[in-house]
Amino acid sequence: MKSDFIIKNFTQKPLDSFDFIKPVKLTYEVNGKKKTWEAVKGFDSVAVLLYHKEKESFLLVKQFRAPVFLNDNTKTYTYELCAGIIDKDKPLKEIVKEEILEECGYDVNAQDIQKITSFFSNVGVGGSKQHLFYAVINESQKVSKGGGIDDEFILLEFIPLKKAKEFMFDESKAKTSGLLFAFSWWIARQL
Repeated sequence: MKSDFIIKNFTQKPLDSFDFIKPVKLTYEVNGKKKTWEAVKGFDSVAVLLYHKEKESFLLVKQFRAPVFLNDNTKTYTYELCAGIIDKDKPLKEIVKEEILEECGYDVNAQDIQKITSFFSNVGVGGSKQHLFYAVINESQKVSKGGGIDDEFILLEFIPLKKAKEFMFDESKAKTSGLLFAFSWWIARQL
């Protein structure tokens, strides 16, 4: 199977300093019993399910995710929703709008972005909150090729609506739980 990402010189070592996360050891009591837990303090995030009306497809991003590769080196990329961390003081829809433009190259009006729900992810380690949104896009909104900013390397992938269920259950494709939840939301609203 051909990979879109060529991974070389993959190593691991303990972190001496931290930019986006902070590993912590937690101590607490539950019902009188002392406990400890290792966790990571990070950022909350936004994610958006993009439906391309003309192509009758969902637009996803593919990225190399080193932690996934660390645990399964056959997975050189993951399929994900367009997403980003909340690291600026702006309304969430504005952050979503920026992420759609940066990652996918579509200029979407913030008023056309619909909130689906919020949930906690990676509750055993990170426990950060993800705010999930939905937007319809079309080719008239395409203003750039996307692909991310700075040193991001993001590929775009259209999943035809008629293949969405098959895609969801294809275990050969590494997917996030947020993506699966968003697809399930789409399917449930069609019933």
